[in-house]
Amino acid sequence: MAEASRSDGDVPMKSIPRNEIHKDILKHSVLAHIAAAYFAVGKKLERKTQCSATRGFILSTLRGGATLNQNQIATLLDLDRTVVHRAIKTMAREGLVSERKAKSGRAIQVHLTAKGSKYRERLIKVRVAADEKVRRQMTSNERAALLRALKRIAELEF
Repeated sequence: MAEASRSDGDVPMKSIPRNEIHKDILKHSVLAHIAAAYFAVGKKLERKTQCSATRGFILSTLRGGATLNQNQIATLLDLDRTVVHRAIKTMAREGLVSERKAKSGRAIQVHLTAKGSKYRERLIKVRVAADEKVRRQMTSNERAALLRALKRIAELEF
């Protein structure tokens, strides 16, 4: 099993735990509560898997034998190219992805190695187990109401 870095390249990851969001903001903001929940869940999954969300997102773009260059991955994920480049370099050193120069141009093609595929499958199992645990804590009606509310919020124009 690959040991994951707690950073993307040379830049340490920092998420905002719930207790760092000022209480006055939480008191009056639905969006702050959504963000706090998102960060808390992300931090728990990161601790359990030792894999940052960025790394997980990159691994997901390379599923099914896909080969993409770093710019394509950054565009798909709407992430900064430097963040993607650093994460991929770290994952390549760990043997999770391999890089090779494209046949034409300067692009570096990236794809999952066998080790990376196994690592990705483990991440999926942990995420599915966490999702199932959440599902068991809520009734069918509660889940449906939550998903409807989140959809409405996501569709709002600001």
